[in-house]
Amino acid sequence: MLPADSSKNISFKRCITDGDLVIVYERHDVMKPVKVSEKGILQNRFGVFKHSDWIGKPFGSKAFSSKGGFVYLLAPTPELWTLVLSHRTQILYIADISFVVMYLEIVPGCVVLESGTGSGSLTTSLARAVAPNGHVYTFDFHEQRAVSAREDFERIGLSSLVTVGVRDIQGEGFPDEFLGKADSVFLDLPQPWLAIPSAAKMLQQDGVLCSFSPCIEQVQRSCETLKSSFTDIRTFEVLLHTYEVREGHLASWQDGDGGSVKSCKKRQRSTNGQENSRPQTVMARRTGEARGHTGYLTFARLSCIG
Repeated sequence: MLPADSSKNISFKRCITDGDLVIVYERHDVMKPVKVSEKGILQNRFGVFKHSDWIGKPFGSKAFSSKGGFVYLLAPTPELWTLVLSHRTQILYIADISFVVMYLEIVPGCVVLESGTGSGSLTTSLARAVAPNGHVYTFDFHEQRAVSAREDFERIGLSSLVTVGVRDIQGEGFPDEFLGKADSVFLDLPQPWLAIPSAAKMLQQDGVLCSFSPCIEQVQRSCETLKSSFTDIRTFEVLLHTYEVREGHLASWQDGDGGSVKSCKKRQRSTNGQENSRPQTVMARRTGEARGHTGYLTFARLSCIG
């Protein structure tokens, strides 16, 4: 959990204070970030909420309005921040992010280089993975996006773990100060093959690179460039499907979106121990929330010298 505090460091404190950023949860698809202020007020369909009533409560608490409605006050974890952040660019979502963090072998203490920053969705998860003594150096060629991302990282208490720079990595490469110092490099660029030679110089021996591209033509060209300095080159596409599971009668579940319904009979016993002659059916249907193709993730390991 990553609530911000006055020192702007990553924090695991449990109570809300004046100036904290909280995620106000109404339901799973209605959440918003709110900065707590002693005199602040939140109004929504559940009523009027005074921020002063939130101060001192633990994160995760239920807060009640003047008319009895309620919301939950959640800490701005990377997962929740991904769902509520301002979309300055197309973002990576949780399925891709978790895959990236694992395959880049990111652990506490790592130094990670990222380009481009975009909306900062991935950056927040990278920061938590390297905490408490690692660091993420992220770059974006667009100055205003970089400024907005830097402000966001301040708000959620990541300023001690993330440094945002303005730089055209495709044209200029990464700064020389990182030569041979990075454990991992992540590229989210229109032409990643232009940045791969620079990324190879930044990585420590046996370091790992990941490139995110929406088109297979970008992947093909990147892989050709990777062959000169990298090994173990692999490309993945992560597709996430969510299912709704419930008991009932198959005919009662109208499949309006065209998705298939999977079912199996569940034997039940009555109170006298005899098997029920009308067993329930357990049904599972893919929900309409499933995201389609987002992009391809290409991973490669820097070839060992000698």
